[in-house]
Amino acid sequence: MLTSLQNPLVKQVRKLRSSKHRRLQGCFLLEGTHLLQEAALARWPLVTLFYTERWQDKNPQLLSDLQGTVPRCELASAEVLAAIATTLNPDGVVAVAQLASQRPVTIRRLGLVLETLQDPGNVGTLLRTAAAAGVEGVLLSEDSADLESPKVLRASAGAWFKVAAAQCANVLEQVKYYQSQGFQAIATTPRATIEYWSVDYTQPTLILVGNEGAGLSEALLQVSDVRVSIPTSAGVESLNAAIATAVLLYEAKRQRAHALARNRS
Repeated sequence: MLTSLQNPLVKQVRKLRSSKHRRLQGCFLLEGTHLLQEAALARWPLVTLFYTERWQDKNPQLLSDLQGTVPRCELASAEVLAAIATTLNPDGVVAVAQLASQRPVTIRRLGLVLETLQDPGNVGTLLRTAAAAGVEGVLLSEDSADLESPKVLRASAGAWFKVAAAQCANVLEQVKYYQSQGFQAIATTPRATIEYWSVDYTQPTLILVGNEGAGLSEALLQVSDVRVSIPTSAGVESLNAAIATAVLLYEAKRQRAHALARNRS
């Protein structure tokens, strides 16, 4: 059993809290039973598993399954597990997962572009919403929150494994590429005069979402095909970025469901 916080492996894993060391080690942290279950379903490669006796007693089958695929499994004291985890009350299991060199993103009908979205909670929530709404891919600017941040992973509630997402060096060029393939780019901005429900989302669409405070850059606004806003009550300036995006994504889902129903009738 691992009991010392000075253990070299424990020290190495604790460094994965930072983006710099995730890149250096080529690994990231997965915390909690639910994320481990989702990783197992997705067959995501895990490098090391840390678990407590209490977690082992509660999850014998999951542990047995993981021991068959994870190269190194370590029983750890509650103190060591707490030192590795980034949450205040970890449920007793943390894994080190292999960092993919590049997650392939192929968008055929509906995609999401996030520019300088820096709150990891927002990014994780948007991944969760994107998966639920049928988004095929999410593209993030490099200055957005790190996709492998523990907070992003937790906020995604496992959806991280269900929707393809990648950070790219030039989101503007990505948007232009998809436009050349027949996509419309819809920019969200409170200054727009077109309400979000007035747009046809049944055609191939990219929804562009900007920084929590500053919104989209002028470059992305200029290249967009249409700018939309979400009307709010008097005195309310704007919605949270994740909530505003969810409104648009579910309008797209609603329109597409109605179009599909019409085609079948």
